[in-house]
Amino acid sequence: MRSLLTGALCAAALSSPVIPSPALAHAVLERGEASPNQPYRAVVQIGHGCQGKPTTRVTVTVPEGVIAAKPMPKPGWTLSTVKGPYARAYPHYHGEVREGVKEISWSGGSLPDDQFDEFVFQARVTDAFAPGQTVYFPVHQDCTEGSYAWSEIPAAGQSARGLKSPAPGVRIVAAAKAAPAAPSAAPAAAAVKAGDLSIAQPWMRATPGGAKVAGGYLRITNGGSVPDRLVGAAIPLAGRAEVHEMSNTGGVMRMAPLESGLTIKPGETVELKPGGYHLMFLDLKGPVKAGETVEGTLTFERAGTVPVRFPVAPIGAAAPGWAAAPEDHHHH
Repeated sequence: MRSLLTGALCAAALSSPVIPSPALAHAVLERGEASPNQPYRAVVQIGHGCQGKPTTRVTVTVPEGVIAAKPMPKPGWTLSTVKGPYARAYPHYHGEVREGVKEISWSGGSLPDDQFDEFVFQARVTDAFAPGQTVYFPVHQDCTEGSYAWSEIPAAGQSARGLKSPAPGVRIVAAAKAAPAAPSAAPAAAAVKAGDLSIAQPWMRATPGGAKVAGGYLRITNGGSVPDRLVGAAIPLAGRAEVHEMSNTGGVMRMAPLESGLTIKPGETVELKPGGYHLMFLDLKGPVKAGETVEGTLTFERAGTVPVRFPVAPIGAAAPGWAAAPEDHHHH
């Protein structure tokens, strides 16, 4: 009798449609941790379709505080983005950004229910998030029939485990501290004299792997009676260098080289800093690493070539000696 009952139950199960639990179809992020003021490579993993139907579109919402999102094209899928303004300006490399990609969609492909795939983009997590927080990337999954909105965000103190359609989350952790500068490095604030010029606080920002440009900054005071001009610079890692100017026109940041150099008038102090005048080192042969000191030169029209040392601050640093730490809330 028991074997007959078991057989009947098995037959009933085989004749009924199998509908996967939504929990099995969760959209997740491969990398579960990120750090403030650091790049983040987001890999959205889709493991199931919608009740057996193939996935045809995956849309990711980029939350406020995550900037400079760039999606990776996917063969067989059409890539589209939606851009919009940020709630505030975020310092980014050599200026500020006020708008960017807010939504990324891959559509037109077909991911069968019994297959797995990944959808990739890179972005930068800003200091809008502190270590211990979680940043959520809502994902909308469309299929030939049906859809899932993985968009639920837990309330304070609530666990995401109890949510039916949780948004993929990334926990924010403190970035590893940069190694201290070499003992032989000159102090960041030490001034270098070159004729009537005084050059103070030369420094650089570290660069991510693969970057081809780096920014250099310093302060120049002309204590003489005639003007001088900064016309060039050099470091061993760069193929060439230019003096650049940043300007804000209608809320849009623009950068352009100063073809004739930067003039320092008598009695004037000119500061090269993020978002303003700066040195642009181009065609990098390798990364500029935080905690190191880069030997370089500045070339002036009158003062000639002047050796300087550039202590390297972390990626996105706003000033020399600045580091991304939990208690810091400065722009990067």
